[in-house]
Amino acid sequence: MFNLKGRVAVVTGASSGLGKQISMALAKQGADLVILARRIERLEEFKIELEKEGVKVLPVKCDVTSTEDIDNACSAAVKEFGKVDILVNCAGSSKDKGVLDMADDEWDFTIATDETSVFKMTRAFGNVMKKNNYGRIINIASMYGLVGNTEIPTIAYHASKGAVVNFTRAVAAELATSGITCNAICPGYFYTELTTQVLDTDQFQEFAKTHVPMQRYGKEGELSSAVIFLAADESSYVNGVILPVDGGYTAV
Repeated sequence: MFNLKGRVAVVTGASSGLGKQISMALAKQGADLVILARRIERLEEFKIELEKEGVKVLPVKCDVTSTEDIDNACSAAVKEFGKVDILVNCAGSSKDKGVLDMADDEWDFTIATDETSVFKMTRAFGNVMKKNNYGRIINIASMYGLVGNTEIPTIAYHASKGAVVNFTRAVAAELATSGITCNAICPGYFYTELTTQVLDTDQFQEFAKTHVPMQRYGKEGELSSAVIFLAADESSYVNGVILPVDGGYTAV
């Protein structure tokens, strides 16, 4: 089960963090890859690493807030592989402020990057999938799309990830008869190159012990099984699911 050989997967935000981890997990299962990010030089370096898994890799520079960039990336993917089977919307960023302090431009930046980009990517690549009557769309939301929090004021991030959660359900219902499933993963706190310094502070280590039932943060690779499960041929009846991978954070 879960062999993705012959499938073509597109991953946004693939130059670092969870996007990079997800890309490697898909490659290890045999999927050819289209990796997207703004930093093309990092994608070119990562391509060499991915190709060691025996798969084909197409790096494409893409700002996911740009409709033109997305359409160009979609055309490049189809030209190279002739199809797209799997889309993982992982790219994201956030301006962290509370509701009383957030400026308009900070709100707009976060919504454009974390919410509107998911719509634009899904529109472009969903149309390719529909032609082949097959697709797996996986949106990387967040446990912050399911709950509030008292540790970090980040109102726009909560709003955008909550929107991605219900966008996922709406897409799942709309495209179900086109052979396309759409599901979301809601990661908790995960170690990446951007978060490790913060998560390893005494404050956050204590936070993990008191707020996460497993009393620790997610490690590299611990999101991979959820992605592979949702991307697999065998998951054809899994649709509209919102799957937290958070060590039990949203269970209490």
